[in-house]
Amino acid sequence: MRSDVIKHGVDAAPARSLFRADGLTDEDFDKPFIGIANSWNEVVPGHIHLNKVVEAVKEGIREAGGVPFVFGTPAVCDGIAMGHKGMRYSLISREVISDCCEVMVEGHAMDGWVGVSNCDKVTPGMLMAAGRMNLPALIVTGGAMEAGNLNGKVVDFQDVFEAIGQVQVGSADEAYLKSVECAACPSAGSCSGLFTANTMACLTETLGMSLTGCGTSLAVDEKKLRIAKESGKRIVEMVRQGITPRSIVTEHSIHNAIAVDMAIGGSTNTALHIPAISKEFGCPVSLDKFDEISRDIPHITSLRPAGQYHIRDLDNAGGVPAILNRLRSHLEDANTVNGKTVMQIADEAKVLDEEVLRPLDNPYHQQGGIAILKGNIAPLGSVIKQAAVSPKMMVFSGTAKCFNSEADAIEAIKTGKIVSGDVVVIRYEGPKGAPGMPEMLAPTSIIQGRGLGESVALITDGRFSGATRGGAIGHVSPEAYERGPIAALQDGDIIDIDIPNRKLNVRLSDEEIKARLEKVEIVERPVTGVQKKYRKLVTNGVNGAYLE
Repeated sequence: MRSDVIKHGVDAAPARSLFRADGLTDEDFDKPFIGIANSWNEVVPGHIHLNKVVEAVKEGIREAGGVPFVFGTPAVCDGIAMGHKGMRYSLISREVISDCCEVMVEGHAMDGWVGVSNCDKVTPGMLMAAGRMNLPALIVTGGAMEAGNLNGKVVDFQDVFEAIGQVQVGSADEAYLKSVECAACPSAGSCSGLFTANTMACLTETLGMSLTGCGTSLAVDEKKLRIAKESGKRIVEMVRQGITPRSIVTEHSIHNAIAVDMAIGGSTNTALHIPAISKEFGCPVSLDKFDEISRDIPHITSLRPAGQYHIRDLDNAGGVPAILNRLRSHLEDANTVNGKTVMQIADEAKVLDEEVLRPLDNPYHQQGGIAILKGNIAPLGSVIKQAAVSPKMMVFSGTAKCFNSEADAIEAIKTGKIVSGDVVVIRYEGPKGAPGMPEMLAPTSIIQGRGLGESVALITDGRFSGATRGGAIGHVSPEAYERGPIAALQDGDIIDIDIPNRKLNVRLSDEEIKARLEKVEIVERPVTGVQKKYRKLVTNGVNGAYLE
């Protein structure tokens, strides 16, 4: 075993001595050493229960004859970080988490490891580490919270942000906002809709990196603990059999993940995470692949933020296996950590709710959830969750109102300076410019809450929360900080958005854009510490904000 270097022989005596201080005995030195990356903390609701999940993983490892070692990773709650400086650290944390896993697993010669994760950047970070190290690994995602209930109406975290806009236009009072605030997040777990955390949980299962049922089982379900225990047992078997992540995740797996993403209408953040993950697994994909698959795969669910259902409903409908069953003709066979192939899982699955998970010939939308738009504003590309866009906004022309920060844009929206027919442009919020490419749930939600969701669009070189809906276009590349064309836009410019034809253009000639860019003064935000390192290494949004 790989860990023999720290367990056997005369030279390993110092390491064994230290392990004895951890409570190990002679017989433990003949067992596989299994790391457990635990993102538990007391800040993030999606993580406050993870110690229980970790205990179940440890129990499974011990029963299978392994020795578990738990270590921690950070986790940023995007909902808590939203709208202030903290949001600039969220995407940065993906790389920090990945590095933490590598440092601990490689630094202590583990034979294999389990990532116990939840929420937006943690699961992608752990998957990136798995592909990079290529040691036996699997992921246990912590599960979604229940949706809330307010006087018989189902509510969730997205409703809190939209209620703010309702208060601002006088259609609701602060007492109503308080009632939504208190009802929206009723339990441990990641936010209850198909936002980024739960999208990535579903895609992790699709990639074959977590056991069947893990992606949609809720944080409060005992099923989650059973899956965690089985995961502990399975990782020991994988170590003994030499099953590594790159023998599971291939270009076929990545294709399947994007197909499922399109079918369920997942978060636009997958267009950052899947490219970055694919690079670490040695099978890189571009956004062109997303658009190609999106044109071929219909949108067959209606989960929040695009619809009315939540993760509980998807789980009751059969979860990821049922989705795979629906998509059999569009999938490519691949291995999974279960020991079964994707096609075997798909063939054994049943769809238990025909409305939550519609057949391919009766979809909610004819195309997949995400569209990739290009044009003279975004020569390299941009991303929109087309499944969450009103039909009235699929083709839209409007007047630009430009802001060099999210805060300035929010102030304008709150004070009524944004009106029907406007296109809000938020720039210098990209991977380098912000830095950290912050999510922008607040401006999009306030637009919705003020009743402008079908008449105002928003484009940015930053990104959006998985809870965002409406005509919100993100990941515009090149970003303003790189002198991308978005930096040349001015108030009053006419912007044309054509989602069916994948176009995003401003009515300016190439010569005018070039002339304006020569005069642009780049907004330079001083940075220190991790942000300074990140700015130097990060690529743009269409490359997954991957660190070169």
